[in-house]
Amino acid sequence: MVEKDKSLLHYNTFGLKINAAYFAAYESVEELKELLSSDWAKDNSLLLLGGGSNILFLDDFEGLVLFSKIKGIKVVSKDEDNVWVEVGAGEKWDDFVAHAVRNGWYGAENLSAIPGQVGASAIQNIGAYGSEAKDLIASVNCVEIATGKEFVFEVEDLDYGYRHSRFKTEWKDQYVITSVIYRLSLRERYRLDYGGLRAMLEAEGEPTLQKVRDAVIRIRNAKLPDPKVFGNAGSFFMNPVVDREVYERLAAKYGEFTHFQLEHDKVKIPAAWLIEQSGWKGKNLAHAAVHDMQPLVLINLGGATGKEILELSQKVAADVWDKFSIRLHREVIVV
Repeated sequence: MVEKDKSLLHYNTFGLKINAAYFAAYESVEELKELLSSDWAKDNSLLLLGGGSNILFLDDFEGLVLFSKIKGIKVVSKDEDNVWVEVGAGEKWDDFVAHAVRNGWYGAENLSAIPGQVGASAIQNIGAYGSEAKDLIASVNCVEIATGKEFVFEVEDLDYGYRHSRFKTEWKDQYVITSVIYRLSLRERYRLDYGGLRAMLEAEGEPTLQKVRDAVIRIRNAKLPDPKVFGNAGSFFMNPVVDREVYERLAAKYGEFTHFQLEHDKVKIPAAWLIEQSGWKGKNLAHAAVHDMQPLVLINLGGATGKEILELSQKVAADVWDKFSIRLHREVIVV
């Protein structure tokens, strides 16, 4: 079950040429438990790897990479308004979204075309166009790494927030997600007031799930680079949340710009706007660059190393801090 000196070129969307000392894929909870109880797991540091769409490797990984291939999408219950669907952690997220759209299940369509696996959605609380994974998650099935015991966590146990969950903080590296149960609506409902969705759909008449999905994919493809052309991990930074008075001070100086009003007089400011205003849009450092259409995305121009990409991100964040006194935090995980 364990491969040695495994290339991870096709397991990271930055397209970095790095290797793992050991690599093991598992297709079931039983196989995962067997791996976790093995000497391979006990004698090496572990890295849980999904689609590799949110990770930046600085060097070869001198440990054991565990890769989920647990598949399956099945309805576990249903009532007049909702359907509960269990999805294997190794399923591609967008395959699940496409499945939901085909079946007339509402709620996931705004999250179309987000790369990565289903398991990662529950760790990262992925979000786009006014929707977040936490709005859909009912519960998460896990295996504890230290004991091999199975646990079920309800959504309220997981402390979800903007790109945040307990799996990223106090529970980091303690559990392996094996499947996620989502609650989707059987009643027609859409979220269209984000990211130009409504404007794009106006010419097409009444919205449908497929129309919304297609519109989201078109918008994403228009502004985000294809990882097969320029390696990237999508949004490198999180959008900073500031006090309302900070936004008003910036708006007074630079004019009104896109922002999102949150609760408790907080405002989410697009990191892309801050980066562009700091002069980094389209600029490069060695073989790494800030994308010329979406500054939130850092790209591999070809032959970049993880260290070059990290150095670029640090320079960008430093200039944003110098100009605005706003700190950018990475969304991407650095290994």
